[in-house]
Amino acid sequence: MNPFAFELSSYTLKTFSGFSKASIKIKGRGNIPDGSVIFCANHFTRIETIFLPYHIHSITKKQVWSLAAKELFDVPVLEGFLNKLGAVSTHDPNRDELILQTLLSGNVQWIIFPEGMMVKNKKLIKKNQFSLTDDLGGSRPHTGAAALALRCEFFRERLRRLAGTGEPEFDRLTKRLKITDMDQVLAQTTHIVPVNITYYPGNARDNILGGIAKIIMKKPSKRVMDELMTEGGMLFSGVDITIRFGEPIEINPYLNDPYIESMLSVRRRVRFDDDISSKQISKQISNGIMERYMSDVYAMTTLNNDHVMACILKHYPYKKEGIDIYEFTCKVYYAITCLLLNRICCVSDIFYQNQVHLLINDRYKRIGRFLSLAEKTRVIQIKGNKVFKDQARFFTPSDFHSVRTENPIIVMANEVEPVTAAEICLKKIAQKSRRQIRELVKGRLTEKMNVDFSLAYNTHYIEGESKKKRIGRPLFLKHDNQIAGVLLIHGYMAAPEEMKSFAHYLHERGFTVFVPRLAGHGTAPEDLAGTTYEEWVESVEEAYVVLRHSCDKIIIGGFSTGAGLALELSCRVDDYEAIFTVAPPMQLNDLGSYFVPAIDRWNTMIKKVHPSAIVKEFLENDPENAHINYIRNPIAGIHQLEMLMEQLSPKLKAIKKPVLVVQSRKDPVVGQGGTQKLFNKLSSRVKEYYLFDYDRHCILTGKGAERVFQSIENFIRLWI
Repeated sequence: MNPFAFELSSYTLKTFSGFSKASIKIKGRGNIPDGSVIFCANHFTRIETIFLPYHIHSITKKQVWSLAAKELFDVPVLEGFLNKLGAVSTHDPNRDELILQTLLSGNVQWIIFPEGMMVKNKKLIKKNQFSLTDDLGGSRPHTGAAALALRCEFFRERLRRLAGTGEPEFDRLTKRLKITDMDQVLAQTTHIVPVNITYYPGNARDNILGGIAKIIMKKPSKRVMDELMTEGGMLFSGVDITIRFGEPIEINPYLNDPYIESMLSVRRRVRFDDDISSKQISKQISNGIMERYMSDVYAMTTLNNDHVMACILKHYPYKKEGIDIYEFTCKVYYAITCLLLNRICCVSDIFYQNQVHLLINDRYKRIGRFLSLAEKTRVIQIKGNKVFKDQARFFTPSDFHSVRTENPIIVMANEVEPVTAAEICLKKIAQKSRRQIRELVKGRLTEKMNVDFSLAYNTHYIEGESKKKRIGRPLFLKHDNQIAGVLLIHGYMAAPEEMKSFAHYLHERGFTVFVPRLAGHGTAPEDLAGTTYEEWVESVEEAYVVLRHSCDKIIIGGFSTGAGLALELSCRVDDYEAIFTVAPPMQLNDLGSYFVPAIDRWNTMIKKVHPSAIVKEFLENDPENAHINYIRNPIAGIHQLEMLMEQLSPKLKAIKKPVLVVQSRKDPVVGQGGTQKLFNKLSSRVKEYYLFDYDRHCILTGKGAERVFQSIENFIRLWI
């Protein structure tokens, strides 16, 4: 192939990728060795034949050729493009010789899909071995890649041993293999690199290609629509594609068979490709190599939310009364944490983000989108908060060429099977009882919050400035005979210690109380400077779920910024009884002189630089409770406060539950006018406003605090 043509077609691909909404992530670049390399990749769509060579070329800077299905070359428009891209038909009579000659030099790398077909149903395991099934029946994965790699390394080692002997066989092989740089050939070795390609979401979706096909073809076949909707959806509807390169398999050690060793050393001419004994031995060795790279390829599947949900749904015990959606969600959440902590498989980057949103309101619609797809494809029926599954849909074979559109859930579940440890883990979690999974989730969240704090404290600790560790540690006071659970959220630049007196007051009166540590707090100002308000929200959500799994009734409350976070949470959940807020800020401009220097500095700097550039900017802070609060205020934190308040304001009208707003008339931080505006925005039928005549912001500590405690207690007892 002309190198210029390859570069030109690569440029075309790069330009074309600009129109695609697919997001491609490359993992394991360092596993690609120099020399002669065959990449063995799984095959789910035709577009892999196009984008995989392009991305490998962008890493290795070498020409990358691939074997492609014969039918692609029957399309005139595609034939010329594929030829320029370095694709060779699987039915080309000269393909093996071409691969051998180009592979030996190391200047060309090859891609071979060992399944020999697109594995649309992703069903790969049968009787504990790799076995592929399509509309024509079953077959084993091809050993062609292994056989070609073995041939390549055999001839390289044969040439290495003949070099310098003056034997005619050396010259004959050099000529036959069209070698122009013998030193380069002998200095290299042959490897097979396993490659896994995972899509998320991987189901077929409506897209422009499917729409065009319906217009032009009027009644396109199921196979055509399956391929256009699946592959068009990936290109134009947006999908995350993870390409993962595994540990390279060195081929030279597979030449240690005594018979092959004799063929390598003899100086006379040998017929390695035709000798009956060597062919039998090579076949056995190739089968072993194939099993190894197939295992490696599919063990690298990047498990994502859909995989976890499909596998758990598949193994969920049958329940006549249906499956509770929240219980299902708990199992999904716990499963993701187990996969991460146990490191038993490759996982999506999404898993490293906090997953607590799944347990609150599924704000990214990952649970909702999956269940909607499962219902649309008749795997389940949704009735209220229950799911009723059709177990037969997981075991009844679907048409091979339409399975991706007709039953994508089973395709997702099938993809987990070769990742044995993950499959076992998910199956065990699916079979946990409701009580067990709720306790496991509560324990995992409690453990996470404590570990997160210890890690942040140790990372950001500043001698002489950071407070004692007990100041920032989350506070969970469990009452055996609780009246209700109370979530208490501390304020900006503070820590759980700020709410300690009130927490013990409520606990002594029969309440279970949880005071979480907001991310970035209780450690050092640098920690807060690098934290987003979304992380504060997640800290609150984690504590709320722990209370939900501990108590029958929940009250939500907070102070200052914590009050704003309490309101934010109450806009998105409904299984609580009432909410109370102490000195809740409405907007940044309502904050008093206490914050004026920080706000002025923020407004000045935002005009000059991007917010991310000022995370190291701090102002001196003179807090009321110096033993708790930071003495430096990060300017970046003011920006997060602003964003929290901006997104909260339009949500307040969604709050319908009873609300109490408590304010100090002489509060130097949060002005009475701001809390009054907030109070007026609330849609609650029952809402009360208490005004105390104190001259400080934090009225939950210090002189007279118990009066505030009693007022709040009297209010919440009305609703439990």
